[in-house]
Amino acid sequence: MTPSLQLVRRPLGFTLVELLLALAIVGILASLAYSGYEDYSRRARYSLVMSDIRSIEQCIERYHIMMDAFPPDLATAGCSRDDPWGNPYRYLNMAHAKGKFRKDKNLHPLNSDYDLYSMGPDGKSVAPLTAKASRDDIIRANNGNYIGLASDY
Repeated sequence: MTPSLQLVRRPLGFTLVELLLALAIVGILASLAYSGYEDYSRRARYSLVMSDIRSIEQCIERYHIMMDAFPPDLATAGCSRDDPWGNPYRYLNMAHAKGKFRKDKNLHPLNSDYDLYSMGPDGKSVAPLTAKASRDDIIRANNGNYIGLASDY
């Protein structure tokens, strides 16, 4: 008589090492996806602000053509709105500025007609662009020939 074959039964499931390895891989992939999403979200907000500034600029120009003067504020021109971070866009008419206009790294005014900008994600800003609080601002400079990050100007 031949001896009966015994089946070796392996336990079902995963070992602790296999589970930890799978969890580590999922964690790494999630962190890469999240950082990519954050970068995409930041760039999308900056693009929206630049588009908004162009739109507000057109609204101000329409007001200027109709009234032969720049508006004293954005509400008067009918183009007041908030940026993606919940802060109102800043507008400063040079005729009413009295030295409060924005300045570049050489402390020259950015515009000769009016300043229009967003204070960026931190919601803080000061007149010179070299200040830390102003580096993340999205600005209109050279009378509308530049719209972008203050740190890139």
